[in-house]
Amino acid sequence: MEIFKIIEPKTSKVPIIISVPHAGTFIPEDIKSKMNSELSDKLDDTDWFIDKLYGFATDLGITIITANYSRWVVDLNRNPENQPLYNDGRVITDVVTVTDFNGNQIYKDNYIPDSQEVARRVELFHKPYHEKLDELLQQTKAEFGKVLLFDAHSIRKSVPGIRSEDFPDLILGDNDETSASPELIEATIDSLQNKGYEFSHNHPFKGGYITRSFGKPEENIHALQLEMCKTNYMDTSEMSYDETNAERIQLVLKETLVNLIEQMKFI
Repeated sequence: MEIFKIIEPKTSKVPIIISVPHAGTFIPEDIKSKMNSELSDKLDDTDWFIDKLYGFATDLGITIITANYSRWVVDLNRNPENQPLYNDGRVITDVVTVTDFNGNQIYKDNYIPDSQEVARRVELFHKPYHEKLDELLQQTKAEFGKVLLFDAHSIRKSVPGIRSEDFPDLILGDNDETSASPELIEATIDSLQNKGYEFSHNHPFKGGYITRSFGKPEENIHALQLEMCKTNYMDTSEMSYDETNAERIQLVLKETLVNLIEQMKFI
């Protein structure tokens, strides 16, 4: 199984890369055999179908990189040295997590991957994705003089382990307005607000490790994270893709990306 898949643009390339780090579902058998099958057969923390939802973006000239491995093998949006992203009491899953977002144990028989196993997974699965993403960003910057990384995510409407209230429908993260230029942030907010979806900026998510590590606007490498509720494009069970819901949110996403393509001309 390849670590990632690159989906090339179908038209003239633009300086935007969409990253989909959490839609992968593959788990090597040596790892899956140690997991609680009730959880590993459902993979509830997966960003289901996000790669499908954003599939239209290649028609706009955008390149997409999507991970093939499950985040329960290794989490590509966590610091490989396990430095926490938040310190507000929420459940914080590690780069190699042993629980889901609600604290349920992923592994059976109290198995915990040791430091050697964590390092192995980081080397095999985490590092190649980040190296390829960096390569794509650097190549695009060399071609256009600038580049925007758009990190695409989704989450259940309700995850009590992280937050007692339901999540807003759309959550834009830019590490407290440090990972992208003010103009790009403003253009994104303008595109997402007042479209029939509850919108929030940097709360309760302000961007994970990918956004924070790659976003360097002073070097003309900008990064934004968009977290969205699965109910935006899935059915009420949050298990199946819903074409009607998906088409509605895709109109907002397309408008957002078109506006960002235009804004990038002036960065």
